[in-house]
Amino acid sequence: STERIQRGLSMFLPAKKPKKAIRKVPVPDSSGSDQKGLNVDGFVAKRDYTGAITLLEFKRQTKFSKDHKILSLLAYCYFHNCEYENAVKIYDIILKGEATLVDPCHYLHKAAALYYQGEYKEAKEEALKGPQTRLQNRILLHCSHKLGEDQELMKYHQELSDESTEDQLCLASLQYMRSNYQEATDIYKKVLLGNKQEYIALQVYVALCYYKLDYYDVSLDILGPYFSVDPTSMTAVNLKACNHYKLYNGKAGEGELKVVLDQLGSPGDNVILKHNLVVFRNGENALKVLPPLVDVIPEARLNLVIYHLRNDDIQEAFDLLDSLEPTTPQEYILKGVVNASLGQATENAEMVKLAQNFFQLVGASASECDTIPGRQCMASCFFLLKQFEDVLIYLKSVQAYSHNDPIFNYNYGIAQAACGKFVEAEETLLLVSSEKFRSEYTYLSWLGRCFIMNGKPRDAWECYLKMECNTESFNMLILIANDCYKVGEFYFAAKAFDVLERLDPSPEYWEGKRGACAGFFQKVIAGKADKGQLVDIIGMLKNNAVSPQAEFIVSVMKNWANENGLPIEDTD
Repeated sequence: STERIQRGLSMFLPAKKPKKAIRKVPVPDSSGSDQKGLNVDGFVAKRDYTGAITLLEFKRQTKFSKDHKILSLLAYCYFHNCEYENAVKIYDIILKGEATLVDPCHYLHKAAALYYQGEYKEAKEEALKGPQTRLQNRILLHCSHKLGEDQELMKYHQELSDESTEDQLCLASLQYMRSNYQEATDIYKKVLLGNKQEYIALQVYVALCYYKLDYYDVSLDILGPYFSVDPTSMTAVNLKACNHYKLYNGKAGEGELKVVLDQLGSPGDNVILKHNLVVFRNGENALKVLPPLVDVIPEARLNLVIYHLRNDDIQEAFDLLDSLEPTTPQEYILKGVVNASLGQATENAEMVKLAQNFFQLVGASASECDTIPGRQCMASCFFLLKQFEDVLIYLKSVQAYSHNDPIFNYNYGIAQAACGKFVEAEETLLLVSSEKFRSEYTYLSWLGRCFIMNGKPRDAWECYLKMECNTESFNMLILIANDCYKVGEFYFAAKAFDVLERLDPSPEYWEGKRGACAGFFQKVIAGKADKGQLVDIIGMLKNNAVSPQAEFIVSVMKNWANENGLPIEDTD
């Protein structure tokens, strides 16, 4: 499962950071205190942007409606309160004012607000109207990344300065968004050297990178110092909750969110909390919460796909991902799973081949080849190629981390059985805890084969008896009949062929039953089978009363039985 921690790392200051970081973005001067002594600067210093906005809007509605300083500060507060649409509206008012009063830097500030709204093309246009500063370069760099303009991105990347902290944080942000988490971590650590207290919020960013690298325990350790500064930080608490979810379960993750949920009373309009609660609660309310967030939180689409896959809505899952061009390992993996599922269900070889390519891209990549998902991808690739020896190599390397995972045990057991390791396969398949999986024909057929190969044909027969009477149970009978015949378990082979013949009177099934009955009789004579079961065998043969061959075999068996102290009475 993929959880959204925050809107991502960027070059702009987020809503919550230590007080010292405010100096990085100059705060427009306020016009002092009002008559009651309320001071806008005081609200801003405490990061109480809601209070500052309330006071500034009051002033704006009275005698300061066109005051340039009031409007500049109001836009600043809206931006840092994540009300980007309102910030854009105020900047529009400012930029339409008298040219002599307009600070051209406001074009850049407006561009930043548009960027956060996801309007990257418009953000780029506004940024180009502003002065050529480092801030402009950073905005244009990020816009180019979002717009997929690689040539432009490289141009702006070369303009970044190694000496500018803001530029380096911008580069770290870009590396993060391109899934280069180790490179982002290295930059953050370099900035933190000698500036640990001033940039303590970067601890959260480093922790986020380690979370993305699957080092959940390390991520938790790195988060610790920041909680001493801001124990109720929404971002930090949410990241901690996601780490607990990954390390333990959804209940543990939801428990960590209690700090912020107690403050808010409910998730309210916080889309990240609403999204993560769906994940922590194993998909509860997914169809209500996730669809509106698909274009807001990237992980919402992926988690909605996972929900549909878990509920066997493969076509719904495919439709959600069909137009998505994968860029992250998680997206490639889900594209692979969806194409493999739908391809196998519809017998579409092209989709299966596409799935194999997706899995190989992830599993062979330098960043993922030694991760658990990466090795599982290579196993999936070889599974689709039916190269089960290679499947076992990769699955065995991550077995210790997936021992209780029913999906892992399902696939691992099948791969073991396909390689003839039936004892290990039986043990692994019996570890599958999901009742849904245990009722599937694929599971029952492979488990039945393991039972037969391990000398337990009766257990395989019990698997058949628990199945409903349909095509799958018919196929199970064919498997039991043929596999038991191959390994010399003729009694259950005869039973299976007998039922098959009654369901479909085909000469093939009679020939199979005849051979199984003869084989069982031979084992009885050799003292290797229970001669008491000969009565059942004769009963099966009598089902073919019109067959001279059946009559002859029954006659021979009865004569031998009578000669060896096992009288068999006629029941005709």
